[in-house]
Amino acid sequence: MNILLIDVGGNFLDLALKCKNAGHAVKWFLAPDKSGKRLPIGDGLGIERIYDWKKWMRWGEVIITSDNTRYIAMLEPYRKYGYPIFGCNMAGAEMELDRSVGQKVFKDHGVQIMDYKTFHDYDSAEAFVKKTMKRYVSKPSADVDKALSYVSKSPADMIAMLRRWKKIGRAKAPFILQEFRPGIELAVGGWIGPKGFSGALNINIENKKFLNGDLGCNTGEQGTTIIPIKTDKLAKEVLFPCTEHLMKIGYVGYVDVAVIIDKDGAWPLEWTMRYGYPHSQIISTLNKGDPVTWIADLMHGYDSLELTQQVVSGVVVTMGDFPYNNIPREQLCGVPIYCDTSDENLHPCEIMAGTAPTMAGNKVVDLPCWTSAGNYLFVATGVAPTISGSLKRAYETIEKVEVPNSIGYRTDITAKFKKQLPELQKMGYATGLTY
Repeated sequence: MNILLIDVGGNFLDLALKCKNAGHAVKWFLAPDKSGKRLPIGDGLGIERIYDWKKWMRWGEVIITSDNTRYIAMLEPYRKYGYPIFGCNMAGAEMELDRSVGQKVFKDHGVQIMDYKTFHDYDSAEAFVKKTMKRYVSKPSADVDKALSYVSKSPADMIAMLRRWKKIGRAKAPFILQEFRPGIELAVGGWIGPKGFSGALNINIENKKFLNGDLGCNTGEQGTTIIPIKTDKLAKEVLFPCTEHLMKIGYVGYVDVAVIIDKDGAWPLEWTMRYGYPHSQIISTLNKGDPVTWIADLMHGYDSLELTQQVVSGVVVTMGDFPYNNIPREQLCGVPIYCDTSDENLHPCEIMAGTAPTMAGNKVVDLPCWTSAGNYLFVATGVAPTISGSLKRAYETIEKVEVPNSIGYRTDITAKFKKQLPELQKMGYATGLTY
């Protein structure tokens, strides 16, 4: 098949290589960075790069998008004309990016939600916190700095953060203050086509903080454990009730709902309406078949995706000044990554081809290898019947790789879930799962 990838951020290198190795024709549009510079990700790895995706829309038999902000409005007319686009549309993006819209979808379809209020300025939010004297979680309602997400410990520190954001001039995008509710965080997701969800669902445990012990800044994701399911109490409570709405708005792609679970059930936090990363790289390890045929099938109403029914864990490996990104990219490029590039548990991210000094017997010779094309290097995965087993294998994957630079990764991915799992299972969630 002809596979057209429309990528923002370089998230599709792993998918592009898988498609090429499966015999598909691949054209990869990789958007320039925010300054307009071309990204070197994937250079020399045999993937055809294109620089105007619009010229190739008729060529693509499967068109996959990675993002729900850039180019999404430009793609909307193509969707209306029936182009085979797999990824977030405008209505789906609104559900994720506008928190109030996303929460309303849940409420309108009978899913219980936590109290929240939308604000457009910090002074009004401060007055609200002082009036209610409750603990809140702040979340932006737009594609803005993750630093505007904050889980307060009390009304006092919530107000302190609101004042700080105002003082330093953080973007005044709409944001919500959502009632804090203690509990266990979990997520459930799946792929949906015009006839509903694929039977290959998953629950997943995210690790969003930069450092061990959930310390440091929020990077989006440092590692994830994914458990494939056919059905689940969580899916029935928060995902399936919204199926009709997703089909009505013409959404075709991946959907994920993060929740807090307590004795009163699951409380949705937010939607993820796009090809998430590193989730997409991690779960691809479980795919028993072709990397994209199942997508074409799902868009035509057939469910052919089969996942290995084991646990997969993935760990993000980075280097340099990640996640602050102050060092120019050119200074981060060219660091050799000594590894078995055919290892299915190694998922390249900001990687390109290069050469590096390599030991050949008792001689040093320059040989082809992967080299860095940024600071977000790769995702290492491991598969096993249990969570602990999958984590052990993921870290073993990392140990096989040598990078002559200071790489970084968390060594405690999903560790806290060991204590949380028995509590969840008492409430009827994640049954049959073993840590």
